[in-house]
Amino acid sequence: MTPLDNPKMKIHRGNFESNLAFLKKSGLLNKQMTLLEIGSGTGALVKNLKDDGFDIIGMEINPEYVSFAKKEFGIDLISEKGCLPFPDKSFDVVLSFDVFEHIPDTREHLNEVSRVLKDGGYYLLATPNKLTNIPFEILKEKSFTKYKTYHPSLHTFWKIKKTFERHGFETRFENIPLVNDFFKEKINRYLGRFGLLAIKIINPDSLPLFLKTNFYLIAKKK
Repeated sequence: MTPLDNPKMKIHRGNFESNLAFLKKSGLLNKQMTLLEIGSGTGALVKNLKDDGFDIIGMEINPEYVSFAKKEFGIDLISEKGCLPFPDKSFDVVLSFDVFEHIPDTREHLNEVSRVLKDGGYYLLATPNKLTNIPFEILKEKSFTKYKTYHPSLHTFWKIKKTFERHGFETRFENIPLVNDFFKEKINRYLGRFGLLAIKIINPDSLPLFLKTNFYLIAKKK
């Protein structure tokens, strides 16, 4: 059974399929690299990559997720807040999926990621688009401000490019399809039939890059 097949993972898996598709499409990973995932959740991606023979460390601050990863997958996730507990230039690749938008101080975060990356290393991440996520969160929460408590660092296409470039990264985006079963389940859960009808009329995967629901970003340390 893969992490995605585990019924206990259903509500935790996030855009697991799309994240794997992104890593494959990037063509950057090889098994001689050392990898770090920040915000590993319940460990699904770490489990998948370890099973494929990759050298990867996962970090997660939620104790319930850390416990789940240990019990279900036998994975020990590092649980520390603040600075990354690794020496300079420790990793070839850093990963994070649906994490960047939750970090209040993205400047400190990017400084730390840059510090632990080797020269020429990569930060591969996914994060929601501010332009599309805020309307969704307002409808979901029935509040104009609640989203700010858990998504304090949403970025537009233009802002995320500038933010990463200011911190010494070259950036490019991958176009990854997102309208899968998980996406439809999420839309149905929060927006019901109206939401499902809306994505049939306007498929998010057909939108221009600056209007995509999520950005998949490849950032190379200069």
